[in-house]
Formats: sequence, structure tokens, C-alpha cells
Amino acid sequence: MTEIASPYIAHPRIQVLGVQPGTPPFRIVEIDGEVVGEAKAVTDVLEAAAAFGITVHDLDDPEVVRWVGGDKFTWHRH
Repeated sequence: MTEIASPYIAHPRIQVLGVQPGTPPFRIVEIDGEVVGEAKAVTDVLEAAAAFGITVHDLDDPEVVRWVGGDKFTWHRH
């Protein structure tokens, strides 16, 4: 039997998109594929998750949150 090796790709419920221009800059937050709001800080991401009944224990866990265009410390465009 031949096995095909493929990397596992996580599909977390929370996705935080790249930094958008604004005063202050912000990131769009999606939960379950739906845009739920803007985050200007990591606390906004946690509040959005809590509003949907999601408890986040580790923001670095790719099974929980997918950070697009940066990580939890990226809140300004370079």
C-alpha cells in the first residue's frame, strides 16, 4: 500500500487577518468563516472569541487561531 505524505493544515475557528490602514490600524477578525469585527489589540481578539463561546488558552496554537500577515504582536504596518 502506498501512503501519500501530506502536511496537516489546521482549520481553526478564529482567523485574524493582516493589518489594515486606519487610525489606529486594525485587523479583521473572522470566526467560523464570518467577519465578526475589528481588533486593535489582542484583547479584542479574545473578547470576540468569548462572545462566540470560544475560550482561548494559547494564542500561539495554530489549532485555535490563525494569524495572517503577522502574529499576535503585529498591530502596525511596516
